[in-house]
Amino acid sequence: MNNKCPCGSRKKYKKCCQIFHKGARAKDALTLMKSRYSAYAVGDANYIKKTTHKSSPYFLDTKEDIKKFCKSEEFLGLEIVEFIDADCEAYVTFKARLGSGVLHERSMFLKEDGVWFYVSGEFF
Repeated sequence: MNNKCPCGSRKKYKKCCQIFHKGARAKDALTLMKSRYSAYAVGDANYIKKTTHKSSPYFLDTKEDIKKFCKSEEFLGLEIVEFIDADCEAYVTFKARLGSGVLHERSMFLKEDGVWFYVSGEFF
């Protein structure tokens, strides 16, 4: 895939979020959030599962359920509203434009053993 990255960076996908999807670690929660949005857009259920914290209510979602959601939506753009960063806990508020409407969420992320994970989101 040599298209622009879904995260909105204006870089090519293979030079942007794909490096995380292939195993690179996100340096912060904002990078993880953008790479997760891109994973949904390209249908990478493995990455979504791998970056979801075990305490998350979404941890039990199956890869098949994630793939089904990815195929059912059109991912039209991402807007970062706010990023609150700390050593081991961070929050990203964003608006994701989807074919079905706008998803406005404040996501919580935790860092364990140097790795960031998505925990949960509060929807607006």
